[in-house]
Amino acid sequence: MYYIVLALLYLFSFLPLWIIYRVSDFFSFILHYIIGYRKELLMKNLTIAFPEKTEKEKKRIIKKFYRNFTDTFLEAIKLLSMSQKSLEKRIQFDHSIFDELYASGKSCQVHLGHNFNWEWVNVRVTRQLAYEFLVVYMPIGNTVIDRLFKHFREKMGSKMLAATDMKNAMLPYRNSQYLLALVADQNPGIPQKAYWVNFFGRPTPFVKGPEKNARFNNIPVVFARFYKPKRGHYVIETKLAALKPAEMNDGQLTLEYVRYLEEVIRKQPEVYLWSHNRWKFEYKEEYAHLKVEDQTGTTINP
Repeated sequence: MYYIVLALLYLFSFLPLWIIYRVSDFFSFILHYIIGYRKELLMKNLTIAFPEKTEKEKKRIIKKFYRNFTDTFLEAIKLLSMSQKSLEKRIQFDHSIFDELYASGKSCQVHLGHNFNWEWVNVRVTRQLAYEFLVVYMPIGNTVIDRLFKHFREKMGSKMLAATDMKNAMLPYRNSQYLLALVADQNPGIPQKAYWVNFFGRPTPFVKGPEKNARFNNIPVVFARFYKPKRGHYVIETKLAALKPAEMNDGQLTLEYVRYLEEVIRKQPEVYLWSHNRWKFEYKEEYAHLKVEDQTGTTINP
């Protein structure tokens, strides 16, 4: 089954992008107006994040979200036959910060959010970097789809590490210089073991793993975002977040990441994965010791 699906997708990938985007428009329409895919969750999330926006403004974001959502999956299929040269024309990427860190002999960790299109970005940056490029991902329940996406993501040489077995997955690279990419806004499996940070004004759990790994190994951390100036084109921006994270207070790196993520989302909300239920966990007083507060002394008020 896997090879049959892969062959069909390969054939589809040879279509020009303008046709692929017409297909994306069709599926976007189906998801939005026929199926209403997670529409209530989208509106709920946007209402939490942007209480100041009108109903009309939020519906406009939702409409754009659906198109970006379907674009992302069909653009991923296009990767099967898309050249690196074509990707370089469509994605702007200044990798000087990574060149400097590599030259210093340090490994590096990158914290990202669920922004579109991470599939193109992953393939675009891999061959531009001197680093061994490691990407942490959450395995998909459907084995055929999981295998397909792993194929897309490893096409240009990145190594995919399952988040469910990180300790063993990292063993082959522990003595090499690597860049570890983590989507750091994943929902934690156990909220009692997470950092709780105000995210758009609401207490929200964030996984501890990205910060703990950076501090334990004391490797530089870079925050990254990508935005979409127009369809089929992306810009990658980076920011050095910490050179020596081991010297930071517990939770400080996560707090700075959350503030950065809020800024990223506000700049272009339609490219964030709003179908991801970021506020599914309710804050409880028993989590008080897990709270991370802003330096201004602002506290989390559930």
